Amino acid sequence: MKPTESRAPRPRRDDAGTADQKPTPAETGSRAELPLSGADQSGVRLYNERLVLSLVRRFGQLSKIEVARMTGLSVQSTSTIMNRLGDEGLLRREAPLRGRVGQPTVPVSIDPEGAFAFGLKIGRRSSELVLVDFVGAIRHRATVEYAYPTPEAALAFAASALPELTARLDARQKARLAGLGVALPFQLWSWSDEIGAPAGAMDGWRSLDIGEEIGRLCGLSVTVCNDATSACAAEYYFGDAWRERDFLYFFLGEFLGGGLVINGSLYFGRSGNAAAVGSMPAPGPQGVTQLIHLASLYQLQRRVERAGADPSSIWLAPQAWADFGEPLRAWLDEAARALAYAIVSAISVIDVATVVIDGAMPAPVRQTLCHLVAAELEKLDRRGLSDVRALPGAIGPDAPAIGAAALPLIKNFARDRDVLFKETSAEG
Repeated sequence: MKPTESRAPRPRRDDAGTADQKPTPAETGSRAELPLSGADQSGVRLYNERLVLSLVRRFGQLSKIEVARMTGLSVQSTSTIMNRLGDEGLLRREAPLRGRVGQPTVPVSIDPEGAFAFGLKIGRRSSELVLVDFVGAIRHRATVEYAYPTPEAALAFAASALPELTARLDARQKARLAGLGVALPFQLWSWSDEIGAPAGAMDGWRSLDIGEEIGRLCGLSVTVCNDATSACAAEYYFGDAWRERDFLYFFLGEFLGGGLVINGSLYFGRSGNAAAVGSMPAPGPQGVTQLIHLASLYQLQRRVERAGADPSSIWLAPQAWADFGEPLRAWLDEAARALAYAIVSAISVIDVATVVIDGAMPAPVRQTLCHLVAAELEKLDRRGLSDVRALPGAIGPDAPAIGAAALPLIKNFARDRDVLFKETSAEG
């Protein structure tokens, strides 16, 4: 099942998206080995605009001269592009940098008001709707909890929350809505036993076109994607992994999932199911099983319950869990061993240098898990394979919802060579 788009009114050309303050080119040095290349001859106006937006998003603030040097575009072409993006409200001027010879340099940054998008995350215990601005900040949020997810509950929540959040926007902001992304586990009905749903209660997901139904409610272009791939989109577009050209991504929610970035672009695969890392084989106490049964948070919940403790903060306070003591330590050890095994299997096929591990857990737990994974990797036979490092994700529990909102922003504003074949108007 590929990421799908429901047809609805197309977003305005000047509705955009971007990210947090990033290091300057000088700070990253040769890491400006970014896979970027501009065209200064003819056509490719849209590609060059997206290229400039992507650079400014990555580095936080850039001058026209810096952008020209990094892209290979002429200063005149760069100036034309950046002025146009400023006129469209996608870039904003920052304070001039003085103290140098000649005219002061005026850097630009992404304008948070440049574009907005909705992200709807449909989870196994709750649904959440967020409104995200062009730099990835959540402006507004609505949430509903339930015992198990049904189409009726998800659609009723969307029908209530969408008008509520839309009403908080002024006319200009509404005009800059780029679309709505939906993040949900594919084949939700197949997990009814683990979720604890009554038999047949979730079968409605088998025939529901969620994108079409949500499109009727909001009147926007709707993109539907696997929840773990959406979380990867948040890390790729708004997180720290922009420094990596290729990376494999793990998101540890109630059920583990993953995503993949290759050559600086999200890779979905032929059916939208690329990086289905939860299905990878991994060794457990009872023998080889799937990774999802070893490194998912539902297994931590079961350990905590067996110890006679209250596991509710796993779900109610994903940023600050209670002290779970030995059950948490045991789960981390088992998850780290399984993840390391899966990583070695993955890098034997896709030669990535970085693995990002994120999840619905406190930041210190993610950091600890990465250290444990690194230690487990050292124990495995990796002859014939390149080195790989495990880094904690930067987004955390909100990654699926923010990633859902990132999908329409990526589609409309991220660097994409495919647009070279969609628009060939000359540079203005």
